[in-house]
Amino acid sequence: MFEYFPGNYVWNLSVVATLNNGGFIDEVDRACKPVLQASQNGDDAGTEELYASWEAVANRLTDSARADESDGRAIAAADKYYRASLYTSQAERLQSPQWPGRNAAYQKSIDLLLKHVELSGKNLRPVEIPFEGASFPAYFVAAEALDGQPAPVIIQWNGLDSTKEMMYYSGFSAELARRGISTLMVDTPGTGEALRLRGLTSRFDTEVWAAACIDVLETMPEVDPDQIGIVGWSLGGYYAPRAAAFEKRLKLVVAWGANHDWGEVQRGRLNREGENPVPHYWDHVRWVWGADSMAEFLAIADEVSLDGVVEKITVPFLITHGANDRQINVKYAQRSYDQAVNSPERALRIFADPEGGTEHISIDNMPVVSAYIADWIADTFRAQRHPL
Repeated sequence: MFEYFPGNYVWNLSVVATLNNGGFIDEVDRACKPVLQASQNGDDAGTEELYASWEAVANRLTDSARADESDGRAIAAADKYYRASLYTSQAERLQSPQWPGRNAAYQKSIDLLLKHVELSGKNLRPVEIPFEGASFPAYFVAAEALDGQPAPVIIQWNGLDSTKEMMYYSGFSAELARRGISTLMVDTPGTGEALRLRGLTSRFDTEVWAAACIDVLETMPEVDPDQIGIVGWSLGGYYAPRAAAFEKRLKLVVAWGANHDWGEVQRGRLNREGENPVPHYWDHVRWVWGADSMAEFLAIADEVSLDGVVEKITVPFLITHGANDRQINVKYAQRSYDQAVNSPERALRIFADPEGGTEHISIDNMPVVSAYIADWIADTFRAQRHPL
């Protein structure tokens, strides 16, 4: 993996994600260079300084985009708003839950992305998912059905610290749309806007989120209700298989990075085993799960396991994993595969050198893995629609 900040794995994740999701190397260098020395003080120190440096680049892009827009150069403006949103989002991701500027920074990333969508005419629209007297937000990208019929759809879920905006930046919905498949990118409770702006925290029984998403999708005339699948990356490698095990309206599931026993991983991290995904890690996980203490958090984390769960998956199940994943050991991918004995079509794909994609959720070569998953989904839906 490209490592701009030597020895600082967590900060490097944001750099690599940014470059894989459309960031320009010169702009990323301008954002990173002023905080290169600060990165040597550990993951937690200097994150506000990092945000200020990345924000300065985003603000220059925004000013330039506004000038383009006023001169009628909508295409150039849209591209700049996109990158400004991307840089703001990746820098916000590294902040402490207690940072007072966090909600405003996150809202800024949303506003910039929606400005990009407005000017570019991109096929993306916000959707609300009613849930237990409240709602959580999503983006929907509708594909043009290749055969004139309502299109299959994938529900895409975050991990511990990503957002629906990051799912859009990844280009995965575009890969699916090229194959005639729509995407619902969701900030489930505990992630993105649902957590930051609405205070909705995570839970282990994720089939309730899946049911809420499917209920909405079934009202959309452009969606084939018999071809709804689900993809989750990182901690979504637990969330999505858990949902598919119990919500039988789902017709396929992908763990984009296995996460078979997250509670076990947390106890390992207490012993400094493996890398953390974000700075201020223990504050972050308590925030996500609504836990007031470490004891409460660990009790919750012990529920986040697929032991005794993946056996209940009765639809096609793909697991992808990086051979050199420094957050979640590759052994968890094998465990999910070995236990999913009732899936009629289970597949395990480990990405290793020299092809790349060896890191967590294959973030070091994400476009290649994204295309691989999209092809598997398209082939699986096609086989379901036209069985031999």
